[in-house]
Amino acid sequence: MQITNETRGTVLADRAKLARSFWARFRGLMGRRELPMGEALIFNRNSSVHTFWMRFPIDVLFTDREDVVVGFREAMPPHRPYAGARGAYRTIELPAGTIARTATARGDQLRIEES
Repeated sequence: MQITNETRGTVLADRAKLARSFWARFRGLMGRRELPMGEALIFNRNSSVHTFWMRFPIDVLFTDREDVVVGFREAMPPHRPYAGARGAYRTIELPAGTIARTATARGDQLRIEES
């Protein structure tokens, strides 16, 4: 899957995966050594996140049902909970630095599509 920021004309990830199953949602990025640039993990019907058992910081975007950014957290360190954002429907975990590199901000329109 590919995630683009339609407002800024930037690509956030070209190798995104949707965590569909209970196990994929539970496991998330736990135990991985890194999240390379271009990769992302998407969680639908999710408005909060944690980085317990993770080894690296991540950027996190929260979007509503129309994929408009309603909140974000940059370089969220390992072993932390985060309540998320009001009105969030979807959570997108990205490599740290992605939000700054793409200048993504609240109110930006994202597009998520099969690649």
